[in-house]
Amino acid sequence: MPSLCCDISLRVPNGSFTILLGPSGCGKSTLLRIIAGLDNQTSGQVLIDGKEVDHLPPAERDIAMVFQQYALYPHLSVRENLAFALTIRRTPRRVIDERIAEAAQLLDIEPLLDRKPKDLSGGQRQRVAMGRAIVRKPKLFLFDEPLSNLDAQLRTSMRIELKKLQQRLQATMIYVTHDQVEAMTLGDRIVVIEGGRIRQADDPHRTYTAPADPFVASFIGTPPMNLWEGTLTTKDGATVFRSQDLTLPLPARLSAPHAAENSAATLGIRPEDITIRESPDALQATGTVELVEDLGADLLLHCRIGELRLVVRAARRTDKIQGQTVTLFFPLDKLHLFIDHHRFDSPAAIPKA
Repeated sequence: MPSLCCDISLRVPNGSFTILLGPSGCGKSTLLRIIAGLDNQTSGQVLIDGKEVDHLPPAERDIAMVFQQYALYPHLSVRENLAFALTIRRTPRRVIDERIAEAAQLLDIEPLLDRKPKDLSGGQRQRVAMGRAIVRKPKLFLFDEPLSNLDAQLRTSMRIELKKLQQRLQATMIYVTHDQVEAMTLGDRIVVIEGGRIRQADDPHRTYTAPADPFVASFIGTPPMNLWEGTLTTKDGATVFRSQDLTLPLPARLSAPHAAENSAATLGIRPEDITIRESPDALQATGTVELVEDLGADLLLHCRIGELRLVVRAARRTDKIQGQTVTLFFPLDKLHLFIDHHRFDSPAAIPKA
């Protein structure tokens, strides 16, 4: 099967929880399978703990993999499932018992050791699958969307348990998901992949607050960042962004003196960063509330400025109803500018015309 991955260079720090995040078909699972030795790359090397492992089969790479499907042996008890990989490696019985006891305590499955998989809930089966990986004490844990078969409430609780587990084990883990909430809550580092290429590899905070390009900006966050395509012009020495009915003079940090007149650009701002209360150091525009989504804790205001649409996250106490005219404030320090599909932070980042 041809791989979608190309020109990927990635270093995973020892003891880190690294997330491979991206839409379906972007190549994240293929990359994980290459690391595991289940697929072969066309070029390049895979190194684990500094040693090249391309010539080694999966069983000899000192890794443990947890799949989307639990893959438990139905005729074996939980204890026997946990012991299986160690037994076929002829691990001494005393060591097997010690590791099973340690993993069962970590995962809170001690009362389940004598049950069969058919007697377990989905969350319990997933814990057993993780326990089977833990008892091996590998150098590297690989997770391929292990929580996607669970319901929403169980996914939330299992995310918390998995994060606690990684912190207790101080283990190196690589985790594949298309769920950006999982990525933000679990990872020390998020690697955003699209079309077989790494778009950004960063910690969760910077991935959210300083996305490298419009794809990352739109993929991370619910609802996603408001993004408007437009052009940059210069007026009285200042850079002005124009998009349909929106005209915004940009702050000095986003001024682009070397950009060509009428050059294409994308401007963005997170829904929670727009305010309907007067704010210092903010640009303002008048819009109309087209729809109000009540999320319980807060509201999403779907607004329109001329033909341009945007979403505003507002406090629950906000008294804005459909059809009302509203003044929107865009704090200068919350604006994001992308030129040539890359984040712009300084004039040096802009190619000269």
